[in-house]
Amino acid sequence: MPFFSIIIPVFNKESFVTKTLKSVLNQTFTDFEIIIVNDGSTDESEAKILSFKDPRIHYFSKLNEGVAIARNFGIEKAQGEFICFLDADDFWHPTFLSTMHSYIQKLPEQKVFATAIEIETNKKSIAAQYSIPKTSHFEIVNFFDASQKECVLWTSSIAIHKSVLTTVGSFDTQIKNCEDTELWIRIGLHYSIVFIWEILAKYVYDENSISRHWNYFFEPYTFNKYALPEKQNPKLKQYIDLNRFAAVIKCKLNNNSKLAQEIYSEIDLKSLALKKRILLKMPAFILKTLIEFQRFLTNIGLGNSVFR
Repeated sequence: MPFFSIIIPVFNKESFVTKTLKSVLNQTFTDFEIIIVNDGSTDESEAKILSFKDPRIHYFSKLNEGVAIARNFGIEKAQGEFICFLDADDFWHPTFLSTMHSYIQKLPEQKVFATAIEIETNKKSIAAQYSIPKTSHFEIVNFFDASQKECVLWTSSIAIHKSVLTTVGSFDTQIKNCEDTELWIRIGLHYSIVFIWEILAKYVYDENSISRHWNYFFEPYTFNKYALPEKQNPKLKQYIDLNRFAAVIKCKLNNNSKLAQEIYSEIDLKSLALKKRILLKMPAFILKTLIEFQRFLTNIGLGNSVFR
């Protein structure tokens, strides 16, 4: 059995998938399998993938049903003790798996591991900013405390013991937006996170990607799912309110004032920083101007999201 199972869902990533796969095959730690799930791509992604001839690659092609179902399909096929996810337009530095393996051996009681990431913009790569005090080469953190800026769990920079997904469940296929973040919430309610400060994964910033779209935010279904638990867990409440903040801003940008007001009414404003409370009061045209400026800053390597 391989130590790591690496699950890569692919949907129309012909421009990126070759670099992504090379970053896995160039790992210094080699005891792994790669499970590629082609989720109905209509471009040349399949041809790019099939050009690789490595027995550790297991390729599956299916009809397009969304990334949550594709990842769950990969989880079902996984044989490894630890599962890693890698989006088909991101990539790892060569020591990602060896570093993960080292910390897993060092901290055998821990089940969830994550590394710092960098963001590749049009101009340069910038390190993500975390709400974690740095005291050592790694920290054992509470997910909600550690995710007030950049989320401490990010799809392409984690290793999770397979038993974790048995305990909390896999990706919720009813969720179409932010299905990964919702799974991290469930993990955070049960497990501490080993966060490694070394930057070992790279997110390729694309302002046109779905995660940058104004319709990409927690759906009412997701908020309702945590309506009772958040009343009993202040840390969860604060994190859900951060996502409500992002949802309100995006609803205003979409001129959906009714939904914006419904979500806004559930926020405990005392949990938000002053800047966020001010942004919530701004009209859509000012928010659009600020976001365009923020995108410009990000593309030149200076920006952080206004949504966190």
